Amino acid sequence: MQELVDDLYSFRDRYFESHGVEDAGRKQKDVAQEMAKTLKRLEEKEDLYKHSAQFLLQRGRCLNVAPGFSQTAEECLSRAVKLEPGLVEGWNTLGEQYWKKGDLTAAKTCFTGALQQRKNKVSLRSLSMVLRQLPPEEDAQEQSKRILESVELARQAVQLDVTDGTSWYILGNAYISMFFTSGQNPQLSQQALSAYAQAEKIDKASSMNPDLHFNRATLFQYEEMYSSALDGFRRAAALDPGWEDAREREKQLLNYLDQVIMLIENKGKVKARRLRNMLSSLSTSALGPCSSPQFRSPSGRVGSLEPRSFSSLTHGHNGGVAALGKVVFSLASEGRMAFTFGMVDSDETCCVVMVYNTADSWGVLIGDTVVIPEPQVKRHSVTHKDKSYDFRSIRVDSPLLLIVNGKRQVMKSQSAAFVTYKPQSE
Repeated sequence: MQELVDDLYSFRDRYFESHGVEDAGRKQKDVAQEMAKTLKRLEEKEDLYKHSAQFLLQRGRCLNVAPGFSQTAEECLSRAVKLEPGLVEGWNTLGEQYWKKGDLTAAKTCFTGALQQRKNKVSLRSLSMVLRQLPPEEDAQEQSKRILESVELARQAVQLDVTDGTSWYILGNAYISMFFTSGQNPQLSQQALSAYAQAEKIDKASSMNPDLHFNRATLFQYEEMYSSALDGFRRAAALDPGWEDAREREKQLLNYLDQVIMLIENKGKVKARRLRNMLSSLSTSALGPCSSPQFRSPSGRVGSLEPRSFSSLTHGHNGGVAALGKVVFSLASEGRMAFTFGMVDSDETCCVVMVYNTADSWGVLIGDTVVIPEPQVKRHSVTHKDKSYDFRSIRVDSPLLLIVNGKRQVMKSQSAAFVTYKPQSE
């Protein structure tokens, strides 16, 4: 019976080893048919084994293959662990059922209970996921502790079996959570990408996991690696054709890039005379605090900054200088990760600026004077399907780094980025 159910899980998890990606739309239906066949074969033995914990476990596992919650599976698994409390697989599968039902507290109890019986990778990584999906703690320090614990559990799961792609994938997700909740340390972003790469390398099933491609694409988009992000969303949609979010995110990002290119080219559609009027008031006095010898730059350098035109900025970090210009457009696109606006300098060169971690209430208006101390300049060359985009941008990790109309920005203009989850998927 266990072999029958193991084969069913193998059919689901390794579906693309025997089917092409073009069959992705049939996967759910094919898995449901296999589940029905397996269930029928199990039920032929029901009279012999119906009071056996092992039979109840296999029946519960069989029903658990479906993506949704099953009342019958919950009942079978609850009875199985009552009859045999040491049944680790029973606790783990029951935890998954509670998770699908949306009862994360009960799921956490099951995974914790299974770990009390025996340390195992499934309980460790499942508990890691649940800890991240529980409602956030009001105390920020407690929430940070919970995220740290979640990363540690995922690490332990990987250590128990370094050849398990699912554990590597969940470790990648844990690193992403930590990245967004603890100051966006680039090292954590790198560790997430390394964990995903390892999952794909060692496990064919993980390389066909649409969630992995979607989550990694989200991180790529945040890191402004737009070609990789678009490819990831497209791959996720191909592997799960019913998943609207993946298709929508690809469409949104392409639309965003279209708008950025158009607005840079026409300088936000600001008429030539108005633009000249705006720029006539642009002078070094607009540098505000940046002109002071006591000014402390984001890099920690102390001293006044020298204004520079956009064309003279080099790629990467520009130390000791400031970009200075007038706002000619702002863009609040759907699903945006950054507040995006365009600036024109005294040479009438237009550059796009992407500001991260902004509060919803924060923004700049057309005509505002903006100073960016020690700008971080990036060149984008993006090709996707039949489209190409080539432009430069300035990345600003917080609105607090900007000087707008001669003034520093207040604390409430910043809001940390956060991670959202849907139950039973990461």
